[in-house]
Amino acid sequence: MKDDPKSVRDVLRAAPGAVNLAGYETASTPLAPGKKKRTLQNLIKEGSLLGDLQERLYAESTLGGRRSVLLVLQGMDTSGKGGVVKHVVGLCSPNAVSVKAFKKPTPEEAAHHFLWRIRKALPRSGIIGVFDRSHYEDVLVPRVHDLIPEAEWRRRYEEINVFEAGLVEHGTTIVKCLLHISYAIQRERLLARLDDPTKRWKFNEGDITERAYWADYQAAYADILQHCSPEHAPWYVVPSDRKWYRNWAVEQLLVEALSDLDPRYPEPRLDVDHLRQRLQPPF
Repeated sequence: MKDDPKSVRDVLRAAPGAVNLAGYETASTPLAPGKKKRTLQNLIKEGSLLGDLQERLYAESTLGGRRSVLLVLQGMDTSGKGGVVKHVVGLCSPNAVSVKAFKKPTPEEAAHHFLWRIRKALPRSGIIGVFDRSHYEDVLVPRVHDLIPEAEWRRRYEEINVFEAGLVEHGTTIVKCLLHISYAIQRERLLARLDDPTKRWKFNEGDITERAYWADYQAAYADILQHCSPEHAPWYVVPSDRKWYRNWAVEQLLVEALSDLDPRYPEPRLDVDHLRQRLQPPF
């Protein structure tokens, strides 16, 4: 149809207003170039474009460019945050990528404002930064487990919006992805970790405990999508029951964001002819 959206960002962007995550399909594959095999082939092909865009962004920074990209990955346990880091971010050159996984705050971190540890991990100019969990954990977990008053976690929505607006103003493009999986798929993935001796190290018994709060987390995520998805830093809901689609979709979100930035190789002031002459052999 002529009115069909043409970009992954159009398709996956969280709808404005009140959100009900039950209305978002977790196994769908919108705009995928085909089924699993073809989509994985496209993932590798587009990885070359992603790498080229990343290199240009990094090169741009060497002569004063201030722009960077921040990829925020949120989702329930087993939704694939680590998988995205490995299979998508892993296609980029490691010298221009920073990855930070945020776990439960340490005593030192807890003694500061909740954004203190986030600010310390922000990407420098020219870098694609990745947050495996993020500042949104400090709204989700305290809300679900009643660790702080409701007035406090609601106030954090506005603090986050102001914080992200400042990042954008100073040259950071924010790509926020909610890796959306189903309750049943999470169970399958947890069981798969138990079945595979090489994956048991990843198993956390607390993940089973957290499954009892599934509905509470879904409601908390829905509120975040409603209150923290402005035009300059929108949320994208990525169907993640199919790992191959999840990885491809996040890659496309990054490619689209970087393509909009259109980073260019800098043009340093070099006397090329003179430098070539100096490199001529002395005989």
